[in-house]
Amino acid sequence: MECSQVYFSRHAVERLFQRGISAETISELLLSGEVIASYPEDKPYPSVLLLGFAEQQPVHAVVARDPATSSCYLVTVYRPDPMLWGSGFKTRR
Repeated sequence: MECSQVYFSRHAVERLFQRGISAETISELLLSGEVIASYPEDKPYPSVLLLGFAEQQPVHAVVARDPATSSCYLVTVYRPDPMLWGSGFKTRR
């Protein structure tokens, strides 16, 4: 996902610390993560759900992107629960 700047919501920062996910992991996720869901109607900006892996563990991030400036806003980040997600962590069970 191409971002001119990346901003972290307060919620996202709390979740990063709570879940032991580093800012570097988020940077890598934004560069090479796979878009597994799109939410074009989200406000104030369209968002996507990204899937990436950190130390061979899956990570999901919801990122909103301002189409006018290409600024990205990390909304939340979490490690998907294998009981709720399929084996590839791309689809819900």
